[in-house]
Amino acid sequence: MYVVAASKNNDSGRWMSVWSGLATGLLVLAAMVSLTSPSSAIPAFARKFGMPCSACHEAWPKLNNFGQVFKDNGYQMGNDRDSPISKDPSYWPVSFRITPHWHRENTDRVGTDQVPTGQSVTTHGFDLSGLDILTGGTLSKNISFLLTPSADNTATFHFESAWVRFDNLLKSSWLNVKVGKFELDNLLSEKRILTLSANGGSYRAYHFRPQGGLPGSIGADLPSPLATGIGDNQIGFEVMGHSKNSYTRYSVAVVSATDGNVSLPTNRGYDTFLTFSQAFEAGGLGLQRVGAFAYVGMYPTYGLTSGGNFLPGTGVGNKMYSQLGFFGMWYLKKLDVTTMYTRSKESAYLATATPATAALPIGAHDPSWNGFLVETHYTVNPQFILINRFDTIRMSQQPLDSLTKDFGNLNALTFGYRWYPFMNSRDGFAIHNEYSRVSSKGISPTGNDSISSSVFLGFDFIF
Repeated sequence: MYVVAASKNNDSGRWMSVWSGLATGLLVLAAMVSLTSPSSAIPAFARKFGMPCSACHEAWPKLNNFGQVFKDNGYQMGNDRDSPISKDPSYWPVSFRITPHWHRENTDRVGTDQVPTGQSVTTHGFDLSGLDILTGGTLSKNISFLLTPSADNTATFHFESAWVRFDNLLKSSWLNVKVGKFELDNLLSEKRILTLSANGGSYRAYHFRPQGGLPGSIGADLPSPLATGIGDNQIGFEVMGHSKNSYTRYSVAVVSATDGNVSLPTNRGYDTFLTFSQAFEAGGLGLQRVGAFAYVGMYPTYGLTSGGNFLPGTGVGNKMYSQLGFFGMWYLKKLDVTTMYTRSKESAYLATATPATAALPIGAHDPSWNGFLVETHYTVNPQFILINRFDTIRMSQQPLDSLTKDFGNLNALTFGYRWYPFMNSRDGFAIHNEYSRVSSKGISPTGNDSISSSVFLGFDFIF
């Protein structure tokens, strides 16, 4: 059940709820300290290989380099236990994950029928996350798979992941081919993100679109264009390779330009994603990694219609969008810092929803913007990790001359912790407490900045 409150100014109430949410999490944390036991990790693979999950995870679901090597090798250890027929018939390589939680969301300036110029809107209450059903492993030697039927919190299902990979082709780790729906080879993975709130549960650089233009789609039910697909699972094929220790990695993926949606809802176009990274040891500090990626695609600006309705898959008049990024993962023993810079651009036709057969609005330009991210984790011990992230987006070129230079600029701050009272080869449990705040320049109905915040206290479990 949700409680909704609306007022023109509720700053004091907002901060009271923020601190009460954080205090509640800390009280729960203190109450459960006596349950502490050695940390492990995700159950399905731990059960199969008889290893603690901490062998692959710094903090579930965040991978360490051993976990990255295991993943790169097609979920194989290179021993007799890799084969599915080596397991007892009662072994079922399936895990379930869901997160019951309490959350509070506030946006300070929302245009409503009662107050068109904007008012503060707050919601809070108990809720459920979606459900992930994960199964993966090997079908045979050097043929791996992952299948993830996933539901939102109303039990509406879709396939989050569904792929098969042919590993070590030509007996080389440098040649692996994956086909199906899969996460792009992001070292900064949104599918293994350690933040879960409405405002903090995604990387802004992967999904930002410029404000002020018209919606850049050609139908009410179509996915948004441009390089938002970097954080989402995509449908296509990937050629990927790595050194034996995964210090050197590359990936080339060609995917349908539908942002992972099935049945070709928009067009028959394709996007391309390329990435490369290199890791190196830095004495006793840990393993450091640097890399770069590029995402280039095209999206339709109009299509065929029947009875005034868009015919799925018939989009034409394609225009380009792109994103280039550089990242570094820096380890200072228990502290790790991830830095990322992105440069994005899209066609003015997409930004203003103008068909390629029509003239652009007066003063229209190809918008471009820069993204910066710094994310830190401090692993106090294998059962307790502190999380902090700051994302910022700065417009370099607006889609229309009528917009101020800083219109839509964004700052996002997220911090919290995850505590694992137990985790073993059968199940795992994390207490997750988080606060996130996002400010966007000038986008409120009155032209003022808009600020939204989230408080999240969740019980994340998998078995």
